[in-house]
Amino acid sequence: MPRADLVLEGGGIKGLGLVGAVLRLLREGYAFPRVAGTSAGSIVAAFLAAGADATQLEAIMGRLDYARVPDRAWPGVPGVSEGVALLRHRGAYRGDYARAFVAEELERLGVRTFADLRRRDAGADAAVPAHQRHKLVVMVTDVTRGRMLRLPWDYPLLGLDPDAQPVADAVRASMSIPLYFEPVTVRHPQTGEETTLVDGGVLSNFPIEVFDRTDAREPRWPTFGVKIIPALPAGDAELFPGVALPALPPVHLLEQVVATAVFGNDQTYLERPCVRRRAIQVDTSAVGVVEFDASAEQRATVLRNGEEAAGRFLAGWDWEAFKADCAHAGEA
Repeated sequence: MPRADLVLEGGGIKGLGLVGAVLRLLREGYAFPRVAGTSAGSIVAAFLAAGADATQLEAIMGRLDYARVPDRAWPGVPGVSEGVALLRHRGAYRGDYARAFVAEELERLGVRTFADLRRRDAGADAAVPAHQRHKLVVMVTDVTRGRMLRLPWDYPLLGLDPDAQPVADAVRASMSIPLYFEPVTVRHPQTGEETTLVDGGVLSNFPIEVFDRTDAREPRWPTFGVKIIPALPAGDAELFPGVALPALPPVHLLEQVVATAVFGNDQTYLERPCVRRRAIQVDTSAVGVVEFDASAEQRATVLRNGEEAAGRFLAGWDWEAFKADCAHAGEA
């Protein structure tokens, strides 16, 4: 059975492209010792880390009610609710449905906290501390201190025990697209200091290097990444509900700035040949980032594109050649 660590990019409803690619990899026999994800990628990553196989993952995503993902707060009136929520809670939608869905599906797989995703591996990078040995890493942005957090690894920075934290909480924080979903606030249990967390993509939407070894030992297996956002300006997709924000030039500029922050940060990095060689690029142009009302046909197209992209990638993949050309990358 071939193995690979997996890194999944964020991108809202475009995450169906991730599902298609992952399903193809699973059906080709791949196992994933460790998985990392940002935003939508963290959702799929969590299910994989919890042990979902192809049949289970397909069933899980089939149970997701996409229309409920943008859940309005009081008073529940289109446009009005989004505007009020933006002013009062800094996000147009609550994100409660998505969090509850992830928690329920993880419970079905026997996972609640990060303690359930502890990983024992005698051949792991010796430089990696014990509290960073989990099957899942979720990327989150701490806007209070302007830093990236890799959860559960960085929970101690917030005064929290990594193994005690619900996986669904980390996923909910990672999917907090700025201004679209309410940010997550975490309170330090000793100092009472509050930290605001938003979408991990603000600082790193595609952290494909997260599992690379640092001890100079030969890699045992590769890290594959799945990308679902095209290079800017094409990646400047719809990020905000049109009913909540007027189509004025300053607002469009704000959208472009946020799109650049969420999707453009990794663009230069991805131009490196050894990064491109281990990345599966999926065409997700059939849907916008927050087009949760996309038709079943549109969703099926993105899912199919993910499967086909993974198939093309595997047809050209050569692990030995990659190691010879890119000895510094893809280490496990």
